[in-house]
Amino acid sequence: MIKLNPISIGLSKVIITIMKAIILKDFGTVDNFELSEFDILAVQPDEVTLRIKASAFNPIDHQMRSGQREKELMLGAIMGIEFAGVITGMGALVTGFKIGDQVMACTILKGSNGTYAEFITLPYHELVHKPSNIDFALAASMPVSAITAKASLNRMHAKPGDKIFINGASGGVGRFLIALLIHNDIRHIVVSAGNERSVDVLKYLGIPSKNIIDYHQDEFVQKVLDANGNNQYDHVVDLVGGRMAEVAAEVLKINGNYVDVTFHGTELTREILFDKAATVINIAAYSDVDANKHLAVVAALVDKCKINVPEVNIVGDFKLETVKKAHQLMQSNQTQGKKLVMLHN
Repeated sequence: MIKLNPISIGLSKVIITIMKAIILKDFGTVDNFELSEFDILAVQPDEVTLRIKASAFNPIDHQMRSGQREKELMLGAIMGIEFAGVITGMGALVTGFKIGDQVMACTILKGSNGTYAEFITLPYHELVHKPSNIDFALAASMPVSAITAKASLNRMHAKPGDKIFINGASGGVGRFLIALLIHNDIRHIVVSAGNERSVDVLKYLGIPSKNIIDYHQDEFVQKVLDANGNNQYDHVVDLVGGRMAEVAAEVLKINGNYVDVTFHGTELTREILFDKAATVINIAAYSDVDANKHLAVVAALVDKCKINVPEVNIVGDFKLETVKKAHQLMQSNQTQGKKLVMLHN
């Protein structure tokens, strides 16, 4: 049985009102979700209370729910790790924000105080101002993808002139990463795609047709190499895992950087990377939150119209059926590369 939110029952806080939340009673199927009520708590001096306006679903959500290794990150029964909302209350030590500000955040380090709820309470330094030129749904979709992409960019230390292969680039992380690379004048980017919709997205982001390789083709590995003049790549980024991770490893040069965002590489992947003396860079958003500094950088670029936020799929309003549907779509891999979002009243 999943324990109730320890923050919600903390004796050091004062109850001020009630909110609705969707909780997970136990690990397993979507039938373990139920609608419940929780106390909204008075803020500590460095905290703010926020009314959630939109929350996004992340693959880690269904991995937690089904009891996979990610469940160890859960601190309580309310799930959800990214949102956008409005500040409704604040403590005396809060600076840089005011009541009514529109903000967003990744809350994965506060997993017991999740976003499948009407309100959330967080330390103010976890918050980032929402870009003024996007709505709450788009803002809610940004945190994890933006943080992961920015962390990948920072840690691979790519520079103009470097050759990069991105495996599975049409999803949220891949789109932000491509935008950030191009913004930093790193333009020799080759990507994999599996359908026309993905191809169209990648062309829109600025990837030339000749650099978009259909992974269904015969001799896929050679075609990826051909797109780089039959040379291996300085950096590869794996956003897929499995057999495709092996492809990414095969096209990496000796002593190159292998950016792993999936933790789903095979034994052969590890053997290839070892033989190439590759630098393996493991990216986990919850390890790179750091007061959402990465998110703040990307948000500023969005606010200045330097990069765009990928479109989202609004699954429904804040209700039990929406959460169940979103988890079923994620588990069956039917998101079509779009972040799933729930709107709150």
